[in-house]
Amino acid sequence: MSSKHQSTGPRAKDHQPSARESSPPLEANAEAIHFLNNLRYLSWDLHIIEQHTQEFIKLHILPMERKMSLVRQDDQLVMTRSVKEGEEVKTEVTFFPWSSTVGFVSEAANLLLLRVMAWRQLVPSNARFLALDTEGKLCYSTYQALGVQTIQAGHQEVDVFIVEQTVHSDKGIPGSCQFYLLSDGHLAKRIQVGSPGCCMITKMPVLRDKDEIEPAPVFEKKPLVWEEDMELYSRFLGRKEELRVSHNSYLRQHPEAQALISDFLLFLLLRRPADVVTFAAEYFGPFAKRNPPTPALRSSSRPSPFRSLDPERPTD
Repeated sequence: MSSKHQSTGPRAKDHQPSARESSPPLEANAEAIHFLNNLRYLSWDLHIIEQHTQEFIKLHILPMERKMSLVRQDDQLVMTRSVKEGEEVKTEVTFFPWSSTVGFVSEAANLLLLRVMAWRQLVPSNARFLALDTEGKLCYSTYQALGVQTIQAGHQEVDVFIVEQTVHSDKGIPGSCQFYLLSDGHLAKRIQVGSPGCCMITKMPVLRDKDEIEPAPVFEKKPLVWEEDMELYSRFLGRKEELRVSHNSYLRQHPEAQALISDFLLFLLLRRPADVVTFAAEYFGPFAKRNPPTPALRSSSRPSPFRSLDPERPTD
């Protein structure tokens, strides 16, 4: 991870890059990675492409404004953080290797993650994700379920599922926020632990019903009467005519085929064998290249066409 600092304004001072001491890089634990990989509502492991956030405090004496943008560039994540106090502006650009962002949950992804937790009524309490603290430093983030509570939202009372997120910054005490979520994942209330103020909805939203998987439709099989279908019947007639023309063309090119079949039918009617299949096998047997030549018209009533006609040869 590398950083660049720049300050402008009348009170600007020289800032030296704050490098993390020689400590191993932070990594999300296996339970956090497993939870992200098994999200069916959100896939692609919540990888961030681009995100922009802005926070400000309007004070007459010293107004403050903080902007942060996260943009993926090739194999790294670029964070640009700008803090304005009065007339002084401090800008910091930090580069994170993309391989080090596995299990990273941005602020935008955090809202989606909380919604999935509310849908499932399940929080991975032992999971340890990666997040950014208020100073823009990579740190650990954990979640904890605080149960269900009834609150006043607008003119009605609703049950909410409470999830507490804690960002464990390397410097200072951890910062915690409590999110009060409706049954469909809508955020009803947000409290920052230690702060006197809170954010709360004033009007009850329209809750989304749970998706119900409808059974697959069953279509009864109907008998196909293709003769009554004009398209199928037209295609049948066209194919029939096509085959007739093709067959006639082949027979004109090979007159020996018609002569061979005519001879066979003539001899079949003269002999009138009881076993037509055996008679046909013996009649056309001499035409086979693998079989030795046999006397023509030797027999017309043998039980098997595969038995040798030569009585001196043993039967296989």
